[in-house]
Amino acid sequence: MTDSASSPQLITWQTLGRAALQALLDEAGAPLHLEDCDLEGGDFSRLDLRGCHFTRCAIMEASFAGAALGDTHWISCRGRQADFKAADVTDSVFEKCDLNNTNWRRAKLGASSFTHCKLTGAHLEDAATLGLTFADTLLIGAFLQGMSFRKCLLQGLDFSDADLVGADFREAVFIGGSLRNANLQDCRFDGTDLREVDLGGLKLIDARPFRGATISSAQAAMLLHELGLTVLD
Repeated sequence: MTDSASSPQLITWQTLGRAALQALLDEAGAPLHLEDCDLEGGDFSRLDLRGCHFTRCAIMEASFAGAALGDTHWISCRGRQADFKAADVTDSVFEKCDLNNTNWRRAKLGASSFTHCKLTGAHLEDAATLGLTFADTLLIGAFLQGMSFRKCLLQGLDFSDADLVGADFREAVFIGGSLRNANLQDCRFDGTDLREVDLGGLKLIDARPFRGATISSAQAAMLLHELGLTVLD
């Protein structure tokens, strides 16, 4: 039996449903490393998958609702419309994954990270996100109401058309990325550095949440242009 502190047991090129995956877990007695496996459409809700690794796996429309997914690693997985509702995904890593239109409502995402991922249309309402980080990730049209990005370094995040109502960006620093046409109602930007982010589509009348933020002269000119004013040097 594999010791739980050792590397996860490698399983490759298998199509796995709930029963088959549970049997592999029971046999190994330790986390698994699933590589190039097909879990599409499977029901894995409430399973204990802590410490497992998923590399280039197909998890489209699979359900991990209520599952124990702490300390998992997901690399280059295809997970369109997968369901992580109410799952415990604490301390997990997602890299280069397609997670468009996924459901993370009420999930525990503390200290997890998403890097080079696609989360277009993802739902993260009421998720526990303390210490959650994103980098170079698409969050276009995502539902992120009330999330805190306070004091975060936000690198290459595309929030275009996202629902950010009530989000906290105080003292955050944007490096590239976009807030184009995002819903910024009741957001807080006190002390935020917005000089490198795309603010296209923003109207000056909508700029009140940006009170206390730092913007560039080009961004200021763009906002004034919305009022029909021209800024001359």
